[in-house]
Amino acid sequence: MAAKSSWAAFPHDAKAFAYSGDALKKAWPKLHAGDAEPYPDPKRAAALLSAAGKAAPKGVDAESLAGQLQDAWRSFHRGDFKLAYDAGSALGPVGASVAVKALGIHATYLVGDDAERLKRFEHAAKLAEAAIGALPDEANSHYRYAFALGRYSQGLSIAKALKAGIAGKVRAALEATLDLVPKHAEAHTAMALYHAEIIGKVGAMIGGLTYGAKVAEAEKHIAAALKLTPDSPIAHIEHGNVLMLLHGEKKEEAAAAEYEKAARIKPLDAMEALDAAYAASQLE
Repeated sequence: MAAKSSWAAFPHDAKAFAYSGDALKKAWPKLHAGDAEPYPDPKRAAALLSAAGKAAPKGVDAESLAGQLQDAWRSFHRGDFKLAYDAGSALGPVGASVAVKALGIHATYLVGDDAERLKRFEHAAKLAEAAIGALPDEANSHYRYAFALGRYSQGLSIAKALKAGIAGKVRAALEATLDLVPKHAEAHTAMALYHAEIIGKVGAMIGGLTYGAKVAEAEKHIAAALKLTPDSPIAHIEHGNVLMLLHGEKKEEAAAAEYEKAARIKPLDAMEALDAAYAASQLE
């Protein structure tokens, strides 16, 4: 579905984000500090093939899969999101992590039509759900599902999303992520938003009683994300959002300061460049 739709090009200079050859492996720990994605070397690829079993791509050995995944991630980091999505989705569940991330980040920032954006998040959630079925021990199977479903629910409005029971699915997927990788920074960020968005919509009392949403939990998770990834634009953006959702105008200046921090960070890849540009645009 998404492959047939138009894909707006990455609108910034991507020269610094090429990561050709060994540069990808060298930069990987910083590039993936947020999502804790393991580097796809042949050993990792072999483990994915073994774990996926019947859901593994046919006729692909570990060496070949490692190369394909590395190239897909290179495409993602330099902002060629369609190429990253196509390469990842062609590999089925073992390529879902890069496919969902590429589809989701592109839809977040570069798809202008609301209905098309919703469709893409829905499709991304289906890809991630299949990955959970095939690779349940992979933290990012669960995290990508929470990310896609969370973005989808934001397009629906919180009220509709709560009525549809999406909040519970997002929370369960984030809990599964953090059970597998307790230092998954982006899952901590998303969990903070889970608590803050519900409290922002229905209030602390109903949010706490009905959905288990708590101010202290939102603050704890966003603090964990910022400690793990102090140089991540999205962590600061979402910190600003959490402050506004929980405290409104009382924390407006502190939220703006977080957006300013995000806008000043030197991006490591196309995703961070989009995050930082978004933060800057909100300050104008």
